Amino acid sequence: MRPNILTRSFISAATVAAIAGGSLLGTGVGFATAAPATAPAASAESVGILATQNFGLSSARAKRVQGWLATYWGYTDSIDGQLGTNSWKAFQRCLKEYWGYTDSIDGDPGPNTVKALQRLLRNYGYTGAIDGDPGSGTRTAFAAFADSR
Repeated sequence: MRPNILTRSFISAATVAAIAGGSLLGTGVGFATAAPATAPAASAESVGILATQNFGLSSARAKRVQGWLATYWGYTDSIDGQLGTNSWKAFQRCLKEYWGYTDSIDGDPGPNTVKALQRLLRNYGYTGAIDGDPGSGTRTAFAAFADSR
């Protein structure tokens, strides 16, 4: 009887490994398993995850930016040097008011947020394209912006 249990255990483990790897006799994971119909999609807010995106700023520089956001743009979280969701929501309010940001105030510093930020950063030495790519020029100008706070 023991050999049958060991054999079944081995086959079960191999099947799970094959499904996880995406190939069981040539079929994909989507065929082998289906998502429950009633499972809600997880979002950053529902699980409480705050993404941090400092775009190259040191913690000290990010704290300066957060202090400015607290003074002028309704930022109420801690001044911790981590530009997370609430920091970016406050920044997006500024960018929407003055720098052509037209998306929602969602705290996600995606390409449209970066484009508006790049427009602001023209005043701090940014000379690159308004392309939504937070490359080295954007990061250098963002540091100059933070230093001016």
